[in-house]
Amino acid sequence: MQHVDSFVQRNEKKRRGERMKAIFVTHKGKIRQHNEDSGGVFFSQSGQRLAIVADGMGGHRAGDVASKMALIKLQEEWEKAEKIETADQAENWLKDHIDQVNMVLYEHSKKHSECEGMGTTIVAAIITELFSTIAHIGDSRCYIYNETGFSQVTEDHSLVNELVRSGEISKEDAENHPRKNVLLRALGTETSVEMDIKTILFEEGDRLLLCSDGLSNKVTETEIVNILENHLAIEEKANTLVKLANDYGGEDNISLIIVEYDPNSPKGDVK
Repeated sequence: MQHVDSFVQRNEKKRRGERMKAIFVTHKGKIRQHNEDSGGVFFSQSGQRLAIVADGMGGHRAGDVASKMALIKLQEEWEKAEKIETADQAENWLKDHIDQVNMVLYEHSKKHSECEGMGTTIVAAIITELFSTIAHIGDSRCYIYNETGFSQVTEDHSLVNELVRSGEISKEDAENHPRKNVLLRALGTETSVEMDIKTILFEEGDRLLLCSDGLSNKVTETEIVNILENHLAIEEKANTLVKLANDYGGEDNISLIIVEYDPNSPKGDVK
């Protein structure tokens, strides 16, 4: 489904034993003239998924360029990747290739004056049938919903989050802090960048949500849980989340990926 101001990528893989569903949705929101977010879910040669959400920064041209370049470079490398068997392999793949992308973006910004200062957040997850490995830079997030509840896997690399961690302000104060959008890390702004990488169990019945701050700044965790745990189709869940963010103002671009490991899907007949 594609419109002028929104895009949905439904990502399916029909093969024996496959019980995962994934969807990427992005929308420019109600205020912004352009969508600087990029994202998608991509398959390696062995059929494993890489999910990516990137939120560009540096103005329309530069933000667009940064997030799209990061996405395309990682997609190209992932589609050539061999099967990931262990968490160490997944973590090394993400670190090595995100480091490479960082340098590509940095060099591009130095050679093209219109892209000076460009950068992007990124949250990327390698998803297997046993675990998921998540790397992130900036304030795009990954959440997991499983039998123990709903939790945020990533921790924002932002000024206000550091103030919260140090006890200088409360979480409530952070919600409306005037410097809420100040990032401490971004992909492509320096010659090297530190990223957080974490591997978690990903089992039948679990759901992953990756999103830009256009969603997480607007929709509460309680609202997200209510949508993820209901029996709507995965497309309806994604579109409902986007609609909520827009209903609450939609000041920013909104992008999200939902991945569901559905134990009720019959083998070999997954949509």
